[in-house]
Amino acid sequence: MRITDRRPFPALILLLAGAALGGCSGGDFGRTRSDLRNDDMHRWLGAEATGSVGMKASQFQLTDNERQLRDLAYQFIEPPLSRPAWKSVFGDYQTLPSPWRQKVVFDRTAYGRNLIDEPHRSFASRYSLLIDHVRDDITRFEPFFATAIRVIELDRKRNASLTMISDLSPRERTDATARMEENTLIVQWVQESLERRISSYRWALERLVIQAPDSMAADADRQIGELARLTANPPVAAAPVAGRAVVSKG
Repeated sequence: MRITDRRPFPALILLLAGAALGGCSGGDFGRTRSDLRNDDMHRWLGAEATGSVGMKASQFQLTDNERQLRDLAYQFIEPPLSRPAWKSVFGDYQTLPSPWRQKVVFDRTAYGRNLIDEPHRSFASRYSLLIDHVRDDITRFEPFFATAIRVIELDRKRNASLTMISDLSPRERTDATARMEENTLIVQWVQESLERRISSYRWALERLVIQAPDSMAADADRQIGELARLTANPPVAAAPVAGRAVVSKG
């Protein structure tokens, strides 16, 4: 009797899924391009920040602290729920305009509309997701600003050393100054992003309460209040750059 070789159906599904994922590795379907996945993948933040206010980016390589500052900053700069869930699975990555771009319009309702419109079993899951997002921001707050403190303190020392270094070329001075400006603007960018997040979270919570009142709203409100308290008193002071807003010391 001839036996027909039949591959189990679940195994076939896995093979097809694997082939689909393999086809995405070159950047298809929104997956992060291989040329973006590197240690300096967030370096563009500095160039975008300085470029948006008419400054040139520094050509210096990033220090470990500066690289970490940019990596941690992107977590706040990328708006929550700004991309579909399937793109998050595929590691979608995008550059974003700084808040100093005149054509950038902040929509505080976008997060809440995405939160409410996404398919969920119940409104309780929407409350849970909102609470998780706020808690994530609270958890990320201390690591980012601890790094910012180190970077800004080292920049103060860098600035003081400019007058003591012999044979400092105009190019070196320009790049050093530009790097200090980049670092300051990135801290200010995060501060602005946090304030926008809080505004978005409050709008979303208000709409959830209107549509589906729940005792979870109290917990969400407390979490948002804690994030607002932290944001209003950041533990770092960044000197003003080109007349831009100062990140004040709490």
